[in-house]
Amino acid sequence: MAASQRGLMHYFRTHYLDETFKGLYSPNGFDLLLLIPYFIVMVILAMYGLHRYALVFMYYRNRKNHASEPPQKFTELPRVTVQLPIFNEQFVVDRLVESICKLEYPRDKLDIQVLDDSTDETKEIARAVVERYAALGHPITYIHRTNREGFKAGALQNGMKTCKGEFIAIFDADFVPPEDWLLRVIHHFAEPQIGMTQTRWTHLNRNYSFLTEVEAILLDGHFILEHGGRSRSNVFFNFNGTAGMWRRQAIEDGGGWQHDTLTEDTDLSYRSQLAGWKFKYLQDIECPAELPIEMTAFKTQQARWAKGLIQTGKKILPKVIRSKAPWRVKVEAWYHLSANISYPLMIILSTLLLPAMIIRSFGGWFQMLLIDLPLFLASTFSISSFYLVSQKELFPRKWPRTFLFLPFLMALGIGLTLTNTKAVMEALFGIKSSFKRTPKYRVQSKADKALGQKYRRRLGIIPWLELLVGSYFVMMCWYAYASENYWTIPFLLLFVLGYWYTGLMSLLQGRFDRLTLGPEQEPHTKPFPVGV
Repeated sequence: MAASQRGLMHYFRTHYLDETFKGLYSPNGFDLLLLIPYFIVMVILAMYGLHRYALVFMYYRNRKNHASEPPQKFTELPRVTVQLPIFNEQFVVDRLVESICKLEYPRDKLDIQVLDDSTDETKEIARAVVERYAALGHPITYIHRTNREGFKAGALQNGMKTCKGEFIAIFDADFVPPEDWLLRVIHHFAEPQIGMTQTRWTHLNRNYSFLTEVEAILLDGHFILEHGGRSRSNVFFNFNGTAGMWRRQAIEDGGGWQHDTLTEDTDLSYRSQLAGWKFKYLQDIECPAELPIEMTAFKTQQARWAKGLIQTGKKILPKVIRSKAPWRVKVEAWYHLSANISYPLMIILSTLLLPAMIIRSFGGWFQMLLIDLPLFLASTFSISSFYLVSQKELFPRKWPRTFLFLPFLMALGIGLTLTNTKAVMEALFGIKSSFKRTPKYRVQSKADKALGQKYRRRLGIIPWLELLVGSYFVMMCWYAYASENYWTIPFLLLFVLGYWYTGLMSLLQGRFDRLTLGPEQEPHTKPFPVGV
């Protein structure tokens, strides 16, 4: 036997077959009470991680189903209504209306509705900009509600009462569609079975900050691999609430806009598809929008989506399971609508991780390689590979730079755990809350940073809890080092980075405003001039 082989056998015997401490430890009931839920949570998280691999597989396997040019076109363009739901959007409403009025479409076939639920000076700004463009001959009307019943869903349903178009395009306040958007989208409805088309979001301020770059990568993963994989595989996928177009009949057949969830767009999407309508995802048609520039705004957005999807899952999944849809459609709907349950599971995992490390330290490296590593790769590595693939699809030459963002991307996902767990638990227990909009400041470059902070939300106790949980993981890093469990330290550091980053960013943004404005001053609220 070669010397190298004898050395390897000696290493294996001394490290894995050494019986020196045999009999010093045996499993007991208390330990099992900790380890069993720990492994159950790890397996469930691994299943959701494996689903990300499945989406990548679906995306590439069905590449031939990529929707590009419409197979047929209208001989005569149909009437289209553009709905613009806004609420306290004083910094972006004029940009929105200007971009919509520049859309290339026959004016006699177009109607534009500004659906305003605002309670601040946005009302005067929006009314003024609508009157200005109406005087220039644009078919635009201003509709203001005196109450916010149903929030965005209520505003859209109210607009349906006076809607003249057979097709309805919807844009949120921070979107700036290109001039040819309508003409590129409308002809896909020449296929009579198409009920909705969704276009891909791009980002006006992608390079504004490190946070916006990470946010852009997260959204790119959704719009490339999730939407791409689902639509190409002919399973259900959802309208994103903006930058898409509906056939009016598909809205009505689905039961109209309903406001019993915070993701009224996903809710209607599933109801409409259950009614038999087909959806199209137009990946090649882009619509730029503004990313949240603040951690608190980003958290608000993510919590609303997390809570809304769980609400929609509770409402819709029983109907999907009872439907005649193929089982692959039902399984994908389950993964889609229940995915945010991973956040409370992450809380359980975080709680059990330290005692599990202590108990399982007696199992040695052999147990870690056979059990921990596969679960880690399934639940965690899938996230990084998922976003690497999406960036490679979008930026074939520049995608390797995504490696620089991966640790922070994974850490940011972890840092959202407390905020999104609260949102998910509210959804599971039926606790209602208002529609919390994501503030938009018309920020596209560093020079725009000072343009208004009046819509920032209160911080509450969550950032302090995030710092506390991050410190708990510092203690776990110390234990991992002391017990020579070195391979877990990079994984634990992601938790430290994630919780401390989200907590500190939330607190420092609030502190920065107080230092800048002083205790007696109000945030800058001066609106943009109409037409700027």
